[in-house]
Amino acid sequence: MAKQEVSINFDGKEYSLQTGHLARFASGSVMVRCGDTMVLVTAVADEKASPEIDYLPLQVEYREKSSAAGKFPGGFLKREGRPSDHEVLCSRLIDRPIRPMIPKTWPYETQVLATVFSFEPDVDPDTLGMVGASAALMLSDIPFEGPVSEVRVGRINGEFVVNPSHEQLKESDIDMTIAGTDTSIVMVEGESKEISEQDFLDTLEFAHSKIKILNDLQKQLVAKCEVVKRDFVEKEIPAEISDTVMNAVKEELHDYIYSVTSKNERKAHRTRLKELALEKLTEFTANKEEYSELNLEALAEEIFSKLEKKEMRAMILKDKKRLDGRGLTDIRPISCEVGILPRSHGSALFTRGETQSLGMVTLGTNRDDQMIDGLLPTYTNRFYLHYNFPPYSTGEVKRLGTGRREIGHGHLAERALKFVIPEESVFPYTIRVVSEILESNGSSSMATVCSGTLSLLDAGVPIKKSVAGIAMGLIKEEEDVAILSDILGDEDFLGDMDFKVAGTSDGITACQMDIKIEGLPIEIMRRALEQARQGRLHILGIMNDTISQPREDISPYAPRFTVLTVPTDKIGAIIGTGGETIRGITQKAGVEIKIDDDGTLTIASTSKESTDIALEEINGILRVPEEGEVYEGTVKEIREGMGAFIEFLPKKQGLLHISQMAYERVNNISDVMKVGDKVEVKLLEITPDGKFRLSRRATMPEPEGWVEPESTYRSSSGGNRDRRSSGGGGRDRRSSGNRDNQRGPRR
Repeated sequence: MAKQEVSINFDGKEYSLQTGHLARFASGSVMVRCGDTMVLVTAVADEKASPEIDYLPLQVEYREKSSAAGKFPGGFLKREGRPSDHEVLCSRLIDRPIRPMIPKTWPYETQVLATVFSFEPDVDPDTLGMVGASAALMLSDIPFEGPVSEVRVGRINGEFVVNPSHEQLKESDIDMTIAGTDTSIVMVEGESKEISEQDFLDTLEFAHSKIKILNDLQKQLVAKCEVVKRDFVEKEIPAEISDTVMNAVKEELHDYIYSVTSKNERKAHRTRLKELALEKLTEFTANKEEYSELNLEALAEEIFSKLEKKEMRAMILKDKKRLDGRGLTDIRPISCEVGILPRSHGSALFTRGETQSLGMVTLGTNRDDQMIDGLLPTYTNRFYLHYNFPPYSTGEVKRLGTGRREIGHGHLAERALKFVIPEESVFPYTIRVVSEILESNGSSSMATVCSGTLSLLDAGVPIKKSVAGIAMGLIKEEEDVAILSDILGDEDFLGDMDFKVAGTSDGITACQMDIKIEGLPIEIMRRALEQARQGRLHILGIMNDTISQPREDISPYAPRFTVLTVPTDKIGAIIGTGGETIRGITQKAGVEIKIDDDGTLTIASTSKESTDIALEEINGILRVPEEGEVYEGTVKEIREGMGAFIEFLPKKQGLLHISQMAYERVNNISDVMKVGDKVEVKLLEITPDGKFRLSRRATMPEPEGWVEPESTYRSSSGGNRDRRSSGGGGRDRRSSGNRDNQRGPRR
């Protein structure tokens, strides 16, 4: 294929798609460029089909090369390794819009790779990767019902901005990634600062106008190329096969759908009916050559699932009755408990029907901040949330590990709560929330938002407002529409929309939406948003009945912060050479200390005793020596015949002359003290050149009948000689008789 390129001016930046120049062995390859950000996206399908699989074998990967930003990879090997959470999230943002546009029965292993080779900080590459994925699939031999495009939308001072820069997002009250076709929106994910439902709809409308421009750009590129699609016809299940399964299970299927409300009971009925369908299908196809190569188990599963889905949808649309017996707008029974884990800094159990989330909060210091090292300059997060989905939550046995789903659900819940987290100046802790899903029957990510809020309040975190989340569903057959509140897992499977909305009583803070049908009217979206708002308020009311304000005090097991302001000219003294002083204080006291350039010093400790030790050390450094004050010092150096140097305040030493050590005569200083001893001294004088004269004798009781030896020096009018006599004149006279004995032979 010859090199082809199309480009447009997209809101002030050149946006181009190029093919036929790079990665030419790929079935489809496109280099997407906007500004100086360049993303190469390839699409390849295996030549050999895998007929045994019962799912769409599509793998989507997004990777960022450190060299794209002129950086080295971290770690010992200095090489890109496993994908970061950010790369996983970007992979999901590409996967979700394109997956519904490839036939579900496509049997060829398919891989879409998006690689960032050049990065301009003002142009985020993730949305470029999604546009490139659509274009690459359209150019490939893979069947694809595109184009589909993706943009990010922000809003600054009431004005929408498409694909805002990172600096612009700091000022924006909306950060939403939105994908769509020419006719409708298919995916939304993002966060916001308590926007209204109408603001949300306006955001989608603005995004769609920009999406259609990028879709046209893809069409222009495809029109320049000769595209040949692989021969593929979705296999139709023979009518006699479908009829056999339907006749075997239809009556019992209808009865169980209308009467069984428990997830486990439905699971048991479903398993038994599938076995019955397979048994009847095996009997029907026995000794029939034309059916010898059919995978009967997969066929029985597929036919039964279609029948079940059809029957469930019909019940909801016709009878307005849900699988668990609820009405369309009913919320499952909710219970909230807080403080259930005695050693956790904050804990809560949120149960909604058969979905249960255990929220746990840990408070830490800035050393516990989450470091993010990607294409942007390294930065840290002081609030983060982790979501865990152990296999027992669905009664299954699986390998443990954090998958894409866990990362995605945790990220959504984190975005929902991020807006209400207090500023560091108000609450200087690093905050980690963990959600452990103990039971799952739908909407576990929104249960995480609720348990996260409750556990934050239990931990004493002064969040701005409580946040709750709800998952909405939609079933639409022509003009018949049913909007479902608080959907079950089965309702997610059988529905046409999965719409998760989280927010406070005043607005939306996060959302995630996947629409499986084309052309969803805006009025239905409006109804779904209003129904979600009512459900959210209902849930918030129950949560507030349990706990509505943060605890007055944090856990006794959480670190305590003591904040003080020190003179900026003392920062160097506190830190010390190479951090020696501050490191010594932290080790001695068992605390963590943070000091900012403006002189704000923060001590983090789990005990008052440790804090007191650290404060004593710091105050010692800050303390200004005063003449006449008594100090406890440490002997640092001894010079026989002269005196000892005493550190009476941190980093402050003075001379304790031998004559000031005691009232009695001292011949050998080592008889009185040794290096490391603690001694009480009085500061006699601070000399003009900043030296300190100390006295130990002045802290002792004066012996009865003591007479100060007469000084041999002149009075104060005699200058410095008088000053010396006050500190050691007596010693000079006493030692004069021994001076010759201490000398060696004259030369």
